Amino acid sequence: MEHWNWLIATHAIAAGYVVVLGPANIFRRKRDRAHKIVGYTWVGAMYYLCLTSFWIQGDGGFTWLHGLSVFTLLTVTLGLVSAIRRRIDSHRGNMVGAYIGTVIAFAFAALVPGRRIPLLLSEEPATLAFAAALILTSSAALFLTARSLARRNTQPVTAPIP
Repeated sequence: MEHWNWLIATHAIAAGYVVVLGPANIFRRKRDRAHKIVGYTWVGAMYYLCLTSFWIQGDGGFTWLHGLSVFTLLTVTLGLVSAIRRRIDSHRGNMVGAYIGTVIAFAFAALVPGRRIPLLLSEEPATLAFAAALILTSSAALFLTARSLARRNTQPVTAPIP
């Protein structure tokens, strides 16, 4: 199997976080502090994912996936600006669209024979399982911590009893 360098490995890990954290915010009802914490983490992972893609090229140079990275950088930035300006419908549309595009690219990377992820699955399944478990566990820890912080700030303060 082709050598996995640190850039490709961290790119794949960021993709894992994007895929796992996206639904945590998309399907959650509350739009509170936890939503912001998970959302900013997701946006950071998306920016890292898109920017690192430009240094990962096959034999043919840039592909349609690099074009998707440019488009995703634009939509995530527009979604972030929309949230800051409280244009929630635009924010939701941009972020859900960016998530769907990333899931399509992830499926392509994971399912097309000859790409790195299928090769890793067939040659080193324990490594892939460990990376997936690490991503899922740390994502759950982030989500639960963010939710706990959000709850802590919304509980009413009571005056001490004299």
